[in-house]
Amino acid sequence: MKKSVRALRMERHHRRANQQAKLSLVSLMDIFTILVFFLIVNSSTVQVLDANKNIDLPKASKQALAEETLVLMVSNKALILQGQLIADLNDLDNASEEVFSPLENALKVHAESIEAVDNMRPLTIMADGKIAYHRLKKIMQTCQQAGFGDLSLAVEQVAEKSGGEQL
Repeated sequence: MKKSVRALRMERHHRRANQQAKLSLVSLMDIFTILVFFLIVNSSTVQVLDANKNIDLPKASKQALAEETLVLMVSNKALILQGQLIADLNDLDNASEEVFSPLENALKVHAESIEAVDNMRPLTIMADGKIAYHRLKKIMQTCQQAGFGDLSLAVEQVAEKSGGEQL
């Protein structure tokens, strides 16, 4: 018996509906490959220092990237070297000498493991923007005395407008 055109069409439709759907993963793999390469390339250009909630860094626009060095955090309450509490900031004010000995001793311990260039070792100071200048000066003199003469002050980078004005 001959089937009508409508019956043939319905039969084709049912055959197509009962088949398993095919998923092409080639384009999905291409997208993920591009995403992975993008993340790998861009991950090396960002320098992130572990931020402390008690430290409000000053803002600045600088083009050069920071290097990984020993980090000294100066909050309103304490001096912290590589995550280790060195002294209370009030002790810094109470010290009569120009050099703060607890900080100098801690820096000398770390100085053995850091290579010196022209007898100066690198150190990054992450100080709160509201720290008094005389405190920061005393800290920097102590660092210099301990052999850390290549000092960098950590700042929060802000973007510049296209006209050269800062935001």
